[in-house]
Parts: sequence; C-alpha cells; structure tokens
Amino acid sequence: MKKYLYVFRGGDEEWTNQSPEQIQAHMQLWGEWMAKVKAEGYPLQPEGKVVGKGGEIITDGPFTEGKEVVGGYVYLDARDMDHAVELSKGCPIFEVGGTTEVREIITDF
Repeated sequence: MKKYLYVFRGGDEEWTNQSPEQIQAHMQLWGEWMAKVKAEGYPLQPEGKVVGKGGEIITDGPFTEGKEVVGGYVYLDARDMDHAVELSKGCPIFEVGGTTEVREIITDF
C-alpha cells in the first residue's frame, strides 16, 4: 500500500450558509466517509500566517477571497493513484461545491 493525501479546497461559502442542523448532518457524513475509507483527517483553522522570502515577509492569511484556500486534509493508504481517486469520490466536500486534490506521499526519499 502507498500513502495518499487528500487536500480539500472550496465549499466555504455554501458551508457557512448552512443551519446548525445541516452542519451537524454534514459532519456526520464526514465521519462515516472517513471510517469507510479508513482515513484520518483534520480540519484547518481559517486563520494563519503566510511566510515569504525566507521569513522576511510575514502576513496574516490565508485570504478567503483566494481560489486556493485549503480547508483541511486527510491521509490514507491506497493500492495506487486510481484506487485513491476512487475512494475520494464519496467525499462530502462535493456536497458544498468543494474539490479534493489527491496526492501520493513520498515515503522513501
């Protein structure tokens, strides 16, 4: 088995417009999906810092108006890229208009 990372992007606008009951139901779907694909996942705080030029520039971020905001990630084992992609297809991020980036983790460098 190889290790893969799912990076979740987008869906924030639709997510924040949900009722507390809808959010709870959606989070239950996340838990069920992660148990099904035997993955561990972690959401990210919306605030952070962006460091550039070797630490010379430090700004608040990421900026929510950017297209590349990362909302969270999951790591899991899969046979190969096709298997990892297939497992990602049930991800609840799609219900709120987000995307899932699938990347292999290099473990032998």
